[in-house]
Amino acid sequence: MADKSCTIRTRKFMTNRLLARRQCVVDVLHPGRANVSKSEIKDKLASMYNVRDPNQIFVFGFRTNFGGGKSTGFGLIYDDVKSAEKFEPKYRLVRQGMAKKVERSRKQLKEKKNRTRKIRGIKKNKN
Repeated sequence: MADKSCTIRTRKFMTNRLLARRQCVVDVLHPGRANVSKSEIKDKLASMYNVRDPNQIFVFGFRTNFGGGKSTGFGLIYDDVKSAEKFEPKYRLVRQGMAKKVERSRKQLKEKKNRTRKIRGIKKNKN
């Protein structure tokens, strides 16, 4: 697999100062391969945009075009890891290994939901 190369192109590139990141649509050309791993895409984006830490890069939403050979997804390059942890959703941080997934049972979630329903609209006492 590694002998077959892939080409990465970015388009619709924009700088989002409010979220301290650069964002773009990532096109991956990979003829002769089924798909390309996200880690490989992250490494190539890091070299393209001079990013020191690969944890600053998040790629997701890749779809392979019909017939194969080309995939399109989305890429986010944060200015630093701290802003990535601040703005990225928890599930993407878990995928990247930057956060721990909290395991809760279905029953616990439902009991918590019902407890919050009971206290909604009731003024809390400050004793």
